[in-house]
Amino acid sequence: MTILLSDERVRAVPVAESGEPLVLLPQALSPTGALVRAGLADRLVAADHSLPPGLRLRVVEGLRPIDQQRAIIAAYAVQVRAHHPGIDEAELARLTSRFVSPVDVAPHVAGAAVDLTLVDVCGDELDLGTPIDATPEDSDGRCYFAAAGIGADARAHRDLLAAVLGAHGLVNYPTEWWHWSYGDRYWALLTGADHAVYGPVSAAVAA
Repeated sequence: MTILLSDERVRAVPVAESGEPLVLLPQALSPTGALVRAGLADRLVAADHSLPPGLRLRVVEGLRPIDQQRAIIAAYAVQVRAHHPGIDEAELARLTSRFVSPVDVAPHVAGAAVDLTLVDVCGDELDLGTPIDATPEDSDGRCYFAAAGIGADARAHRDLLAAVLGAHGLVNYPTEWWHWSYGDRYWALLTGADHAVYGPVSAAVAA
């Protein structure tokens, strides 16, 4: 069964903040200039170099300010309520966490997560089945990493992401094929680590 970021098991993971700085990803890897923790940056660069010739990772988002995280939660909660009228607050929080994490455990606000895809030598995005940030409602669940109903090329590309990023220690949030993290509470829970090494951080500490 999928463990969501709203799960109390995620909140129960302790954080032993490493103090590791935020760094800008190389422009070739993230033209938008995503900020992530240095250890995650090293892993992403290594994963990018291990892809087959002609393919690259393209990181579109890294660190996300807490205010922006809250705004995404609020906006998506409206969509969830519209699709699931009458749900209680607990179920609203659970369903909302399929697409955006509660602030207190959010990997993006720790600089521990990226949203990414694959591109070819021309910088054109490959077929991954849905656009990045497709919600479960908009995509009829095809945003889930293991979803049925995507083409063979999209499945192969998702599997390639899993092989390359997994080999460098990252974990996927299974409701979003594009979301990968390292060092956060969710990563610690899935990998059996004693604690997370990255907690919420401000862009003001960037190197």
